[in-house]
Amino acid sequence: MASISLRGVRKAYDGAAPVVRDVDLDIGENEFCVFLGPSGCGKSTLLRVIAGLEDATDGEVWIGGRNVNDVPAAQRGVAMVFQSYALFPHMTVFENMAFGLKIAKTPKDEIARKVNEAARILQLEPLLQRRPRELSGGQRQRVAIGRAIVREPGVFLFDEPLSNLDATLRGQTRIEIARLHRQFAKASVVYVTHDQIEAMTLADRIVLLHAGADAERYGSIAQSGAPLELYHRPASRFVAGFIGSPRMNFLPGSVVGIGPQGVTVALAHTDERVSVAVDGSALQPGQPVTFGVRPEHLELALGGPGVGNEAQDVSLTRGVVLVERLGEHSYVHLDQPGGDVLIAKVPGGAQIDRGHRATFRASAAACHLFTEDGRAVPLLQTTEHVA
Repeated sequence: MASISLRGVRKAYDGAAPVVRDVDLDIGENEFCVFLGPSGCGKSTLLRVIAGLEDATDGEVWIGGRNVNDVPAAQRGVAMVFQSYALFPHMTVFENMAFGLKIAKTPKDEIARKVNEAARILQLEPLLQRRPRELSGGQRQRVAIGRAIVREPGVFLFDEPLSNLDATLRGQTRIEIARLHRQFAKASVVYVTHDQIEAMTLADRIVLLHAGADAERYGSIAQSGAPLELYHRPASRFVAGFIGSPRMNFLPGSVVGIGPQGVTVALAHTDERVSVAVDGSALQPGQPVTFGVRPEHLELALGGPGVGNEAQDVSLTRGVVLVERLGEHSYVHLDQPGGDVLIAKVPGGAQIDRGHRATFRASAAACHLFTEDGRAVPLLQTTEHVA
């Protein structure tokens, strides 16, 4: 087992703008850490720096308590699973899984024991004598994972391992990876993905990375924490918009009231006012802000405008422009003055159709507020997470 520490890590190529900036991060033993972010944010580059496949331009990389800046990749005690399976087409499954051990001159009986045990865990035992062309995509990815497992590393590194699989196989393999982490309880895992569903379901901790101008301004790490921490308490509008599907709704407005229970905001382009349970001590009346509410926190008022549910802190009445019916639930797209679309998530049986006007309500504790520079206004300490 091995912990990972990154200190002031920066990576740039040939004098160009850095791909990775100012990364300080500690990943504990047995932690499943997911690097998440948009294309170009440097998540795969950062993984390759940990693996030793790239040298950091500045900063230090520590694995298992030792500085590995000058340690070759093969001697870092890590195993990497790539996006492409990278299997030898002329070798059997057994030979592919045993290749690294053979190169390390491991005794044959030990190779057989380790490969057979990994095959049992990955349900590959009937396939050991097949070649890669005889396997499905999910089976090939399991062979690639098995090749890493037999090395018994302290750190597993996964670089978007599910992106070549179809939706069904992605779900199945995601479950297998989570199960494997529980079985290999001593190993730490660093997993790169652009899919926030993978990140939310697999991670003990998510490290969400900025890209482009945001990385230049704030550094590479937008926020690091447990999945539900990023979901319930995003540090910025970027985090709030990236975590959650569909993304959080954002409506422009301005501050009209500040009190001990939160902040009152007048929404732009309408006469609506909404209350948000945030600490407004650093805000000023008239200050421009962005109001945020997730689709799943908007509740349909069954009786229409002004009728039905108990009073709520947020009440928004809009025209329905589209209903996406997905069975268990539906996504309702609502017209929004100013050109944006407001999305609400409702039960699949809700009687609502295009052309209707509907009222949606939410609690102040379920909503968020962001300043002009994109930073989140702190939630009140008494605010509980909303399911």
